[in-house]
Amino acid sequence: MEKKMKILCLHGFRTSGSFLKKQISKWDPSIFAQFDLVFPDGLFPAGGKSEIEGIFPPPYFEWFQFDKDFTEYTNLEECISYLCDYITREGPFAGFLGFSQGATLSALLLGYQAQGKLLKEHPPFKLFVSVSGSKFRDPSICEVAYKDAIRVKSVHFIGEKDWLKLPSQELATAFDNPLIIRHPQGHTVPRLDEVSTEQMRNFTAEVIRESIEKKHELENGEVKVDSEEKKPEETCKINNQEKSAMDINKRELEIAEAVQA
Repeated sequence: MEKKMKILCLHGFRTSGSFLKKQISKWDPSIFAQFDLVFPDGLFPAGGKSEIEGIFPPPYFEWFQFDKDFTEYTNLEECISYLCDYITREGPFAGFLGFSQGATLSALLLGYQAQGKLLKEHPPFKLFVSVSGSKFRDPSICEVAYKDAIRVKSVHFIGEKDWLKLPSQELATAFDNPLIIRHPQGHTVPRLDEVSTEQMRNFTAEVIRESIEKKHELENGEVKVDSEEKKPEETCKINNQEKSAMDINKRELEIAEAVQA
């Protein structure tokens, strides 16, 4: 039986993987019926009060910390290293779904991979679902992660009452031909009406269709390699769990360079 493609789902600040799973459960299950959704917890325990206290039980987590202007970050490098190891160990993943901090972090990883900074042996990601995501504001990060339009199929949920409405719109501009779904709510994973549900079904169905076509091309030796595509033998080097110490050190060096460049 064919294995389902995996989507890595990254939760918001000071919540949890279990909470994001509950949030997404509001959506029609047919949308992701052909995918396995994976909901890890953030690397660090919540360092302060969570907005969901009294709404959803602890523990709560955060991926990294930041200042009030979102221009300086603490533990971001450690977070990226952790996620790269997780993706290599548990993958391959078809893409990301993220809410708020999780969406912001997902877009960063997509941009870094596109620029050849991280996850070089992992197949190119196919999709991204962003709910209330935003760009990092550190210029040294922006110059790398968003240097070119990120060529990953993406959908961006933008709330009319969301305090991150404008940053969410700005993040969408970092992607090639993004699908934007607007909703009247605030900083939340919204309930979907019939139109939005159909848009999401079409979105995931298109990812599946393109993946099947790509697989047939690989099997028939019809893949054309250009300067922006990896060779089939390179993209097939996935999930190698016997990394040498040299490979691990090399990846950590790449992470440090990507974050500090």
